[in-house]
Amino acid sequence: MTDMYSKNHKTVYERQGVVTNIASVPQGSPGRQSVACKIIKTAAAFAIAVLAATPASGQQTYGLRECVETGLRQNYSIRIVRGEEQITKNNAIPGNAGYLPSADLSGGYNGTLNDVRTRSAADGIVEKTGGVDNQTANAGLNINWTLFDGLGIQAEYARLKELRLMGELNTRLAVENLAADISAEYYNLIRQKTRLRNLRSTLGLSRERLRIVEERYSIGSMSRLDLQQAQVDFNADSSKVLNQLEMVHTSRTRLNELMALENVEAPIAIKDSLIYPDSLLSRNLLWESTERNNVSLLMSRKNYDISSLDLKKARSRNYPYLKLNGGYGYTGNWYGSGNTEYQQRLGFNYGLTLGINVFDGMNRRREQRNARIQMDNRSLAVQETELALRADMSNLWMAYRNNLNLWSLEKENLVAARENYDIALERYKLGDLAGIELREAQNSLLEAEERLSIAEYSVKICEISLLQLSGGILSYVFPDNRTAEGIPKER
Repeated sequence: MTDMYSKNHKTVYERQGVVTNIASVPQGSPGRQSVACKIIKTAAAFAIAVLAATPASGQQTYGLRECVETGLRQNYSIRIVRGEEQITKNNAIPGNAGYLPSADLSGGYNGTLNDVRTRSAADGIVEKTGGVDNQTANAGLNINWTLFDGLGIQAEYARLKELRLMGELNTRLAVENLAADISAEYYNLIRQKTRLRNLRSTLGLSRERLRIVEERYSIGSMSRLDLQQAQVDFNADSSKVLNQLEMVHTSRTRLNELMALENVEAPIAIKDSLIYPDSLLSRNLLWESTERNNVSLLMSRKNYDISSLDLKKARSRNYPYLKLNGGYGYTGNWYGSGNTEYQQRLGFNYGLTLGINVFDGMNRRREQRNARIQMDNRSLAVQETELALRADMSNLWMAYRNNLNLWSLEKENLVAARENYDIALERYKLGDLAGIELREAQNSLLEAEERLSIAEYSVKICEISLLQLSGGILSYVFPDNRTAEGIPKER
């Protein structure tokens, strides 16, 4: 199985927080007025922080499809892998495999300047000639063509075409991984925003509790300890909201990074506010799709095909080779002595070469043995990939079904937790319930909301992982089967 998160960014930083301690004193005293001012200042600072983290109204809105389309157009890793795919396409041509002849056009000129001393064998007369200048010029077109090399050329051309298909699969793998990463981060942003809403709701409940305690404390029906505890809980909830704002910002920035937006801090908005898991996936259909479309499995099988072509190419050396050569050229010679002043030749030359390698130090046999071993290894790799996919499918399906059950259970728990809190709040208003017990009911409600959010997100992540494993992630993002420009469709 390909990894759901192909790249992790861990940021190390120090963050300073401000802790505000608010003491309670009797109403009407100067100290009490100072406390009220502190509360107002704290609330104002908190409101400013929330407003500063809230995106502007003119922001661009993205759905999941728009996020993936933007990422597939702009993400640098995708652009790099597409360039590598284009290289494999450029290499898969007949000339690169050796199908076509090579033609060389050449020309040259050279000369000699010598003193010649010649002695006749008949009469012994010695003749001396000084400054003999001989010159030669040539120009021609030569063609060499391998007509047969034991089917090695055919094997090499088939191998280049398989490498081209491997390049396409590699691009598809990168596309599917990016689509899965963007989908996961898109739903993570929804989850973080949902948690932010839950924490803000909890903060509103704490604010209401603090209001009730302040009113009762002002009339003397509650102690200073109750007021301090309510203020501590309110500040703690305010701190959680501020921390969650950071989590929302981090998730949004990560999504912008995956989409390769120029401004990674762009305050984008997403169309969806809730996660809707799909509870109707079929394990049998998913596995059938995995066997047909899983890119890792297809690449493993393609590697086996390439290794078989490597063996075929190695075996081609067992056969003879036949080469054709020919040319058309001009040669001119100018002589500085003798009876011939110059000589010129213009015409064709041609020939055939038939040969066979008889002995090459046992290298041919070694290469063929290694090619067969490589084929066996690639066959084992295919089986290993299939086994790993079965294990991943089993684990993901178990997690998917388990999280579906948790999701259903947590929805029931949330209903009960809300009802429990409503009852606790009414009793608290009537004075029949202590503040710490109301806080427990409030925390139970927050925990129920958080567990439900986690369950929804976990189901969706399992769903995305299963679709990625089965090669159906692009069909999930583009259900109408119309993909963005440049995105390879699934086969």
